[in-house]
Amino acid sequence: MRLLIVEDSQTLAESLRATLEQDGHACDHAADGEQAIAFLAGHDYDLLVLDWMLPRRDGLQVLKALRGSGSRARVLMLSARDTVADRVAALDAGADDYLVKPFALDELQARVRALARRARDGGDTVLELDGLQVDTGARRARWRGSDLQLSPKEYALLELLLRQRGKVLSRPAIFDRLYDSASESSDKVVEVILSTLRGKLAKAGAPDPIRTRRGFGYVIE
Repeated sequence: MRLLIVEDSQTLAESLRATLEQDGHACDHAADGEQAIAFLAGHDYDLLVLDWMLPRRDGLQVLKALRGSGSRARVLMLSARDTVADRVAALDAGADDYLVKPFALDELQARVRALARRARDGGDTVLELDGLQVDTGARRARWRGSDLQLSPKEYALLELLLRQRGKVLSRPAIFDRLYDSASESSDKVVEVILSTLRGKLAKAGAPDPIRTRRGFGYVIE
């Protein structure tokens, strides 16, 4: 998934980023509410880890702007505010979960995994195609019951194309979902990931479900 971490504490933001990237997520970081709004205008995120108390615009304002735009991105709100009224205000504004500071990083990871199991588009969390199965909650791909040993990027590419089945995605569009804004890679890396993914599918005896549309992009039909 592509995540946006909105947190004004640089130390905490770095810890969150390192923790979530271990799970294969691409993470951007905004240090205040205005930066968060700018990131949201330029990118499509699957999930936000959003602090309430922020400079310039607070997290609740960011959340309301996100929901006002029609985005269905999952939101995990972070806050030192721990009253029932605070939780109710955040959930009523559109947050999907609420975590009180201080918290353990492994609990945050677990909550992010739980939110990931809720498909953003309301669809299934297990995607299947002719013997190929992708469990988006466990972040695991299988062919006829046997695990495919995919790298985080290979898995992310396969999940993305299965979720967008029937839709042709351009190389830049795929790159935008797999890499954060600070990445020094070019979108040509998508071709490398696709090649290694196809190689692992072939090694497992699985047919290649990904079609290349020259000049347009890639699709699973």
